[in-house]
Amino acid sequence: MIHNTCKRCLYTIDHPLGLVIDEEGICSGCRVHEEKDLLDWSERWQQLEQLVKPYRISDKRQYDCIVPVTGGQDSYYIVHLVKERLGLNPLLVTYNKYWNTPLGIRNLANLRIRFNCDIVIQNVNPISVKKVVKETLRSFGSLYWHCIAGQTVFPVQTAVRYKIPLIIWGAHQGLEQVGMFSHEHEVEMTRRYRKEHDLMGYEADDLITHFNTLTETDVWQYRYPDDQALNDVGVRGIYLGNYVRWDPLAQHHKMIDMHDYKGANFARTFDRFDYVDCFNYMDLHDQIKQSKCGYGKVLDHACREIRHGRLNRDEAVTLVERYQVQTPKYGDLLFDWLGVNQRGFEFVTDLFAQNKPFDAKITSVGDELSLDWMTDGRDLTSLEMDRDREYITIGKGLYNC
Repeated sequence: MIHNTCKRCLYTIDHPLGLVIDEEGICSGCRVHEEKDLLDWSERWQQLEQLVKPYRISDKRQYDCIVPVTGGQDSYYIVHLVKERLGLNPLLVTYNKYWNTPLGIRNLANLRIRFNCDIVIQNVNPISVKKVVKETLRSFGSLYWHCIAGQTVFPVQTAVRYKIPLIIWGAHQGLEQVGMFSHEHEVEMTRRYRKEHDLMGYEADDLITHFNTLTETDVWQYRYPDDQALNDVGVRGIYLGNYVRWDPLAQHHKMIDMHDYKGANFARTFDRFDYVDCFNYMDLHDQIKQSKCGYGKVLDHACREIRHGRLNRDEAVTLVERYQVQTPKYGDLLFDWLGVNQRGFEFVTDLFAQNKPFDAKITSVGDELSLDWMTDGRDLTSLEMDRDREYITIGKGLYNC
């Protein structure tokens, strides 16, 4: 029997990262997730200890590794593992996406202070960033290309520039979502994966054509270093998710308790912690994703929670149906910043809509479904933190961090 939708989670064979479903109707992502209950994670941690040992520098005036961070997602937990458990001295790096929330700026400032780490921030010329965003929207319907490109290349550029060979990332998206690899493959960062999956097949130079206004000066900061530069330094990027049983919700709870990380409510998902640093990711970007792929980030979160046993399938469907119809809340901020109107923006993004609706064919469990387990009694704030609704294009921290 051929299955198009996983019987356990909600992913289909149309997943943009590529996914297969076996004869029992279970997807490759769920199968690889099963490894989390089978692997000896103490042993794998020891493997990680041995892996980083050659990179450890006794002189604490030097950096052992580079850790990419933001004011959201898993940054706190990654730095916790790197500095407090592995005992390394990391240089933190972050790319300024310009759509920063006050909460994200607060979390980032709190992170570097709590962990007593140095940080390097890349601020690409905002005029070039706006030109790049307009081009990626027009060419392939992506609002977020510049953010992903910057976040995935600036750490590598910094590794080459500072001659720090080891980059430590969190979890590998392809492994976590669709089981593209096993944990035991111990996959590492590659230029190819970045282009084909993170960047949707478009490198920086692919954005320059004879028919647009982008020039060399607009895209050069998004270029991946060449192989010679990488080999001269010995750059490699490892993923902690291969050596630690990755569970984002449990990790966020731990970092709230230990290091005062803060989450907030979103309009289009029940998750409270992932992308609190950006006004657009769970908002306009998510709406575009849904129109192109047939589902939004809420389905990713629902599948994750099914696999971790905190939701059953019917509950997950209820949450997807509840949140995927919500209207983006912060679109006006993007339109003002980019200098476009909503009608023009929707005309361009509608060109890439696939009209593939989410349909799990399961009876909803109703509105009584509780989400208390998501915060487990922990306090939330808001993305705006009671400030004006505006982007914090650059900031050093808020609220006595």
